[in-house]
Amino acid sequence: MSDVKKVVLAYSGGLDTSIIAKWLQEEYQCEVVTFTADIGQGEEIEPARAKAQAMGIKEIYIEDLREEFARDFVFPMMRANAIYEGEYRLGTSIARPLISKRLVEIAKETGADAVAHGATGKGNDQVRFEMNAYALMPDVKVIAPWREWDLMSREKLMAYADEHNIAIEKKKGKKSPYSMDANLLHISYEGGIIEDPANEPEEDMWLWTVSPENAPDAPTYLEITFEKGDIVAINGDAMSPATVMEYLNKVGGENGIGRDDIVENRFVGMKARGCYETPAGTIMLKAHRAMESLTLDRNAAHLKDELMPKYAEMIYNGFWFAPEREMLQALIDKSQENVSGNVRVKLYKGNVVVVGRTSENSLFDEAIATFEEDGGAYNHKDAEGFIKLNSLRLRTAAKKRGK
Repeated sequence: MSDVKKVVLAYSGGLDTSIIAKWLQEEYQCEVVTFTADIGQGEEIEPARAKAQAMGIKEIYIEDLREEFARDFVFPMMRANAIYEGEYRLGTSIARPLISKRLVEIAKETGADAVAHGATGKGNDQVRFEMNAYALMPDVKVIAPWREWDLMSREKLMAYADEHNIAIEKKKGKKSPYSMDANLLHISYEGGIIEDPANEPEEDMWLWTVSPENAPDAPTYLEITFEKGDIVAINGDAMSPATVMEYLNKVGGENGIGRDDIVENRFVGMKARGCYETPAGTIMLKAHRAMESLTLDRNAAHLKDELMPKYAEMIYNGFWFAPEREMLQALIDKSQENVSGNVRVKLYKGNVVVVGRTSENSLFDEAIATFEEDGGAYNHKDAEGFIKLNSLRLRTAAKKRGK
């Protein structure tokens, strides 16, 4: 441990990382630099500064990264319609590359020997933080206290906090709080009663959304404008990427949009149950697919859908900066050149319903698609040869089996 003189810690100011800051000072006898990122978690981050100062930390980085997070990470992922295992919208996963990027940048700026994080040895985040850090700074030393110490429960962590006079918010007597992670894209919940997949979450666990049962009885309509696959305006008002997400989180939460209860397969090999609120992401994904349905060629759209699970898995597993993800991103971005126009959605009691879409780049031809007289735009007789050619192998095999 003596070879580490200075370490940059990804620091939220919460239970785990507050203890880690103190633990690093005591166990490694090194200087600690804290880095706190505002990526839209919806909580005041300045108190982290006071906590860090109370532990004698002199170099404290607190940065507003909301626009960079939305523009350079969430929006590119949304162009791919990325969902992991059919349900998870990757809210935690997509935040880790940005935090890792700034961690190693600050390490270089401050001359630090190492970086540290508060991810546990059972989770995905340890992989994401470290894979992304190594991709950007190959020789960086990573300290993961959860793989070294014996504070292996929330109760032990709280006892350590009491012993070292570390202030912890949301403390509820001896009851451990949920393990939560929030950013512009989502808020996640793990631990407590929901560790058992059979237990329904308590209603007061949900912080961003009203229950669909208690959502307004009148629907909310939104007109969402896309340019090259990205949302640029809502109801005619131009918005930056972060502002888009903040607005959609608010209106989506008010309508009970975006609750998910998932058992997922972690990269480290175990199944885990998590609950998520992703109001903005749920609306964005639905609207984006609607825009693509009008503007993307069929085979281009189908190829994107075939590649999407692999792309989502790369993000989930921590390979954002890997060459294969960057290759896929180039393909995805190329597909978005004509994905521009407007999508009208209706939000109602937990549902996002697409009710209209328009685009100057629309590939929809009413003259061909109509069930009325088409004026000769489509020759019905052409279908006979098309069907016979496509069924040739089936008819050939059937004849052979018949013999």
